Amino acid sequence: MEVRLLLLALICLHAAPRWASAQQPEEATVIVKGSTRIAETDENYVCATIDWWPPEKCNYNQCPWGQSSILNLDLDHPFLAQAIQAFDNLRIRLGGSLQDRVVYDVGTESPCSPFRNVSNGLFGFSVGCLGMDRWDKLNDLFQKTGAIVTFGVNALYGRYNVRRSIWAGKWNSTNAYDFVKYTISKGYPVGSWEFGNELSGHGIGAKVDAKLYGKDVVEFKSILRQLYKAPLSQPLLLAPGGFFDQQWYSQLLQTSGHGVVNALTHHVYNLGGGDDVHLIRKILDPKYLDRAEDTYRDMQLTIQRHGTWASAWVSESGGVFNNGGLLVSNTFINSIWYLDQLGMASKYNTKVFCRQTLIGGNYGLLDTQTFRPNPDYYSALLWHRLMGNGVLSIDVIAPRRLRAYAHCRRQQQGITLLLINLSNTTGYNVTLQNDINVSLGKRPNLEKGSSFTQRLRKAVSWLGSKPSSDTKKREEYHLTAKDGNLQSKTMLLNGVPLELGDDGSVPAMNPVLVVVDSPLYLAPTSIAFVVLPKFEAKACS
Repeated sequence: MEVRLLLLALICLHAAPRWASAQQPEEATVIVKGSTRIAETDENYVCATIDWWPPEKCNYNQCPWGQSSILNLDLDHPFLAQAIQAFDNLRIRLGGSLQDRVVYDVGTESPCSPFRNVSNGLFGFSVGCLGMDRWDKLNDLFQKTGAIVTFGVNALYGRYNVRRSIWAGKWNSTNAYDFVKYTISKGYPVGSWEFGNELSGHGIGAKVDAKLYGKDVVEFKSILRQLYKAPLSQPLLLAPGGFFDQQWYSQLLQTSGHGVVNALTHHVYNLGGGDDVHLIRKILDPKYLDRAEDTYRDMQLTIQRHGTWASAWVSESGGVFNNGGLLVSNTFINSIWYLDQLGMASKYNTKVFCRQTLIGGNYGLLDTQTFRPNPDYYSALLWHRLMGNGVLSIDVIAPRRLRAYAHCRRQQQGITLLLINLSNTTGYNVTLQNDINVSLGKRPNLEKGSSFTQRLRKAVSWLGSKPSSDTKKREEYHLTAKDGNLQSKTMLLNGVPLELGDDGSVPAMNPVLVVVDSPLYLAPTSIAFVVLPKFEAKACS
């Protein structure tokens, strides 16, 4: 046993960056409560967006969109299809700021023109057009890759601007009606339709009164019920796709009524603008990250009070608004923010979490120019493959810079833990415990004066009541930045760079197998997924 523990310690020290051993690791305990689920996500919780922004969308003297919009993305690029297929069924949301200025080239006589810069347009752009040949080609990609589609509908069509950002008038549903009808006639499986983008509350660019919005949502629901003949074939209706405003969202639910809005959608950009020089500090600050929890909690309460028939979705979340942060949103450090948000949102019964973007801007999961994955792509893929839809409660006995989330294992027995270390100087020896076998708050005696081997021995706790010789291993997936550079675009998995094959194939993401009852070392500013196949969790059986 002593030889095995010493070998594990050597492996941990070898796998950690050189600077990680500069400070003595601290001890931490994570206690998982596996008797009940505190929340559930959708099976396809991880989602990514494709936006409408043309190449001319610029902020801070940066124009990072290139050819990555719904209208001009290279849909035949071999890396794109493989990146989507790796998720089996990736949920993709088509939408964004300009969706409320899109007309659909079906049943109209006007020429189908792209967006162009205009001084008096919403966000500085004219009305744009989606041609049906382009819609056909998009659906070829979605059907080939197994994507689950959410489409954001123009909710300003027919309205007029009365003053500043306030829009009034009844929504004109004719263009949306013709577009949905065409989509059904072609057999394109849209899983959900989202009504409008960032028109709620104070709005972003434009805003619409909640009562007026609610009446128009009722009309759109009527269209979906009329055109999708079979009840079981009807897609979900999502709204309003904006920033959460409790009073506005409550009024929307009350006006639209029972069973109309299937999912209440909101956006999360809690890190600030892309020119903020403090982005990295914010990502590593637990107090700052915790601020987002209020939004998830308030959303849950709003649904419980005013719309129990609806669920909560994050339909867009880039963290950093205005295109994302260059050399932050597309580097390793952003995975700490991203995975923490996935974990935090899931605790409040958020069913779907859409990342802005799959490709485009500085926050794309894929690089806009090369289509190669940025670090967050691999983080999203690991979550999708390892974290199931059952969310478990945990107790963490450690400084606040250790973040931890627990889910039932995806489609298999056991649980998966997500551990995130926000400290850039301190590593943690983490003891994993099951609350059915240990008293809450009880932790092993870990005297600093004892030898490292003794401390490892005392930290051991069995994670099930009936161990057998062939089930004493757990899987560990440690994510770190190449060369310890938090702004590296290369992520290491268990010390090995994650890189595409020459043909664009996604690399295998294999775990290291570790004795189940040994402590776990989490290096500074690192992330770890830990799979415990035989962990006793009644909520996951």
